[in-house]
Amino acid sequence: MGDLERELRDLSAWLETPDPPEVTARVRAQLTAPARRRRRWRSYAVAALVALLVAVLPPGRGALADAVAGLLRFAGVSVATSPAELPTGTPSPLPAQRTTTLDEAQRAVRFPIRLPAKLGTPEQVLVADPDGAGRYRVATLLYGGGTLRIDAFDGRLDLAFHKETSRPADWVQVNRDFAVWVGGPHTLAYVDRAGEVRVETARLAASTLIWQAGGVSYRLEGDLSKTEAIEIAGSLR
Repeated sequence: MGDLERELRDLSAWLETPDPPEVTARVRAQLTAPARRRRRWRSYAVAALVALLVAVLPPGRGALADAVAGLLRFAGVSVATSPAELPTGTPSPLPAQRTTTLDEAQRAVRFPIRLPAKLGTPEQVLVADPDGAGRYRVATLLYGGGTLRIDAFDGRLDLAFHKETSRPADWVQVNRDFAVWVGGPHTLAYVDRAGEVRVETARLAASTLIWQAGGVSYRLEGDLSKTEAIEIAGSLR
């Protein structure tokens, strides 16, 4: 079984989908066919499952895996698996990023800002990338002197962050829903409203959990284990 088939089988266990058409008899018949025909039917089955995933997952939370490009898109974040070198130097901040209060940040964005009960009130709040009406696209909550951060943005919008990692992302669950874990250091860059990766913002990111709740996408980054990150994400209030 290939990596793509294995990942799709894992994902299929989490999906609530309509009852499939009756294909059992045809599949059993194919099991007695020559090996070449079995391989062809297995390819059809994988392709059908990919199509099913694309069809049943809501667009804002849709996860689309490209086995050839090694690209995963989930909740407004794209993750590319590649041997790219880790960035060095000082990255530029996100567009028009500024410090604000939690109350001001809530008024400045178009989505509710929720706090993790496990962490409490953030030490610092940032907003970034305003539109023509002055409404900001990203709100960032900082903890531990900035070593732990939560970026929140409207999950119904296009991509907001792009990651380059040498290790594959892991599918996990937050409150029984889809989430993606990227363990270890990796490259993180901001994707602007035009869909362009802002290379100057590229920086070395810590382990990250990506999930969505109530139409808002989140990325939790810090020196955390997978279990710790999932517990924090599950405590959003």
